[in-house]
Amino acid sequence: MQTQTVLETLFPNQLNYQINNSMIRGSAETKLGKVEIIGTVDSAAMNQFIAMTLANEILDVIAQDQKTPIVFIVDTLGQDSSRADELLCLNRTFAHLASCVDLLRRSGHPNLAIVLGEAVSGGFLSYGLMTNQAFALESSQVKVMDLQAMSRVTKIPLDKLKSLSQTSAIFAPGVENYHAMGAVNDIWTTLDAHLVENALASQMGHTDSFLTDDRRKIAEDREGRVLCNEIVEAVLMA
Repeated sequence: MQTQTVLETLFPNQLNYQINNSMIRGSAETKLGKVEIIGTVDSAAMNQFIAMTLANEILDVIAQDQKTPIVFIVDTLGQDSSRADELLCLNRTFAHLASCVDLLRRSGHPNLAIVLGEAVSGGFLSYGLMTNQAFALESSQVKVMDLQAMSRVTKIPLDKLKSLSQTSAIFAPGVENYHAMGAVNDIWTTLDAHLVENALASQMGHTDSFLTDDRRKIAEDREGRVLCNEIVEAVLMA
């Protein structure tokens, strides 16, 4: 589904936005008032420029001190693998972007992320997964890396990973598996204006409660990470 169609369906009232250099910036009116729209489109490769631009946009909204809700749009194929970005310490830039989202949350802004297309690796981790809630379209692609790349990194044979991915969500790409692991709150199969409004309304008045990360408990309930809590508790008790 085209970005324009998705946005016009989710935000039918006074939607205004611009897309430049694979980044989207805009706003829309909802029943809860104005929301700011910040993010990436067109399977953006997250580089220094994009990450710093997103971080600055977030800080600008915080500086207005209006507690305006922010909706993050996620469509990224992950971090830019160029030598220049690596030499400029892209990992530290991602950490800065993640810290800006964390500041946004701690400043009381309702916020959520919507995965429209791809959500891969550090590009997703640095802002999409940092939000209070993350949602994904049914057609979206969420992953850290594909199984072939995972095999090269872990030295686990590809056939073994394919076998593991059939029974364990942590080895398998795909939005359903990330929902099972608690990284995605819900998968949107049909779109309407109430989805964003209802999600933001659930945060109004008690954004502090979203500062506690309960995703590993959710993942256990959804049987996406069956040993996680047991291992964490064992480590804490050691």
